[in-house]
Amino acid sequence: MSTDLAADNSGTVPVREGYGFDEAALARWMAANVDGFAGPMRVEQFKGGQSNPTYRLSTPSASYVLRRKPPGELLPGAHAVDREARVQMALGAAGFPVARIHGLCTDDAVIGTWFYVMDMVEGRIFWDATFPGVSREERPAYFDAMNVTMAALHRIDPAAARLESFGKPGSYFARQIGRWTKQYHSDELAGRNPDMDSLVEALPAFIPAEDETAVIHGDCRCDNMIFHPSEPRVLAVLDWELSTLGNPLADFTYHALMYRMDPAIVPGLQGADLQALGIPTEQDYVASYCRRTGRDGIPDYEFYVAFNLFRLAAIFHGIKGRVLRGNAANAQAATRAQSFPVLARMALESLTRLRESPT
Repeated sequence: MSTDLAADNSGTVPVREGYGFDEAALARWMAANVDGFAGPMRVEQFKGGQSNPTYRLSTPSASYVLRRKPPGELLPGAHAVDREARVQMALGAAGFPVARIHGLCTDDAVIGTWFYVMDMVEGRIFWDATFPGVSREERPAYFDAMNVTMAALHRIDPAAARLESFGKPGSYFARQIGRWTKQYHSDELAGRNPDMDSLVEALPAFIPAEDETAVIHGDCRCDNMIFHPSEPRVLAVLDWELSTLGNPLADFTYHALMYRMDPAIVPGLQGADLQALGIPTEQDYVASYCRRTGRDGIPDYEFYVAFNLFRLAAIFHGIKGRVLRGNAANAQAATRAQSFPVLARMALESLTRLRESPT
């Protein structure tokens, strides 16, 4: 699967039908808003980008990345590219590895939707969580780099980064379960699922009493990180659409789902021989994050797993809806949509384990 996923998401293709725009209008905007921009400009579409269409803008002297809202009918609150731009600008100023943002455009008259432009960061993206092409001896350093990045994000003070209004502090799980439940229910075209309906009813009762707030990414998998071309170092974290102020343990445990995920769904390590590959165990990986963030451990860990599987199922349900509407940005969205019921089942099974052994 990893080879297929990399082939499906790596590189660019000519702009797909229905996703084109007035390139001359964009060039005029770039000339007025991006320091040093000089054409001519070639526009290509990245194969990846499940939600917000993403384009490579190439000029003789520099390359840029454009992220935009998709064309067509959109659900309320979805595809907030303005939030993506805002959080990356703030985190970049705080020293966190993100691409430099050149500008945000909220004028639909330019290319038809809101968009922002950022630097093109050259490096390695791993679409396979086993990190093929990296030696067994080097793999621990790559996993440690991801762990360092997650811990660094969660140690950033939202107020110091001027992100104190980026989300609501406290009650993160109640609000998130409510949000994704509403989104699930509102997308009637994508249909209902009995496992998902059971999760909607049962999850709120297991929310931990303790809560905390940090800047969270919301989708920080290995394939949303750009690594240095030859070193175990993260140069930029991508795809901030789901970022907000929230519980850092939810964010980290979503990242750690790689240990439990079937690689046929998203980059995961289920079934992999971790020892043979030189990859730290889930227990050791969690312990490293706890050490870096000053924790003794993560109580209620299985709740976070169940919650994150539910949230991922809701996201894939949304992809299914976009496929049915005909405005899915990624060419492989239909395949992702088929995984929605699998994720809903996994989430319910995780919740069942939590009920049987709540500690």
